[in-house]
Amino acid sequence: MVLREIAALVIAYLLGSIPTAYIVTRIIKGKDIRRLGGGNVGSLNTIKSVGRLPGAAVGFIDICKGAAAVLLAFYVLGVPPLFVMLAGLLSIVGHMWMIFLKFTGGRGMGPMMGSIITILCLYTDWWGLGIFLFIIAIPIFITRNVPLSLTLGIIALPIIVWFTTYSALGTIMAVANGLLTGGKFLPTGLKDLKVWQARRKALK
Repeated sequence: MVLREIAALVIAYLLGSIPTAYIVTRIIKGKDIRRLGGGNVGSLNTIKSVGRLPGAAVGFIDICKGAAAVLLAFYVLGVPPLFVMLAGLLSIVGHMWMIFLKFTGGRGMGPMMGSIITILCLYTDWWGLGIFLFIIAIPIFITRNVPLSLTLGIIALPIIVWFTTYSALGTIMAVANGLLTGGKFLPTGLKDLKVWQARRKALK
């Protein structure tokens, strides 16, 4: 039994550590994504430094990494809910500190989205997932600021989890997700918000 839990966490970390942005950038440009743009090994830097289509592909695969970590823990290994949620968390950790890139990495937002959406589907009603996506979609529609919108979704997540499941464990894990990813992602969101505000002023 313990081996399955350990396996779930190790697999989740290794899945998260797959350096999608690095691989795609190497294939397309023959360059190291860590030396381009902001140096982040993620989809947003890939979009800015390589192109929208490669960046979208990186984002999709990174989301799938988080989802796969949760689904493997839940369906294949059959571990308890705590370890299913920890598997999602470890996929984020793996993405932020990739073992294949000497513990450099991205901000973890792709695997975080994949793991959270999958966990909400497994353990809450669909309307919990709907609220989460709605909170993210509205700011994106208004500001076109993806980092800030995702940050708002992270902040709201513990409240959503509590009122859809009344699970203290789930709420604590949602807070842990927020603390892990928010610290890396919030500065980017605030920076992009300032850029958006400056553009609006320039258009007036």
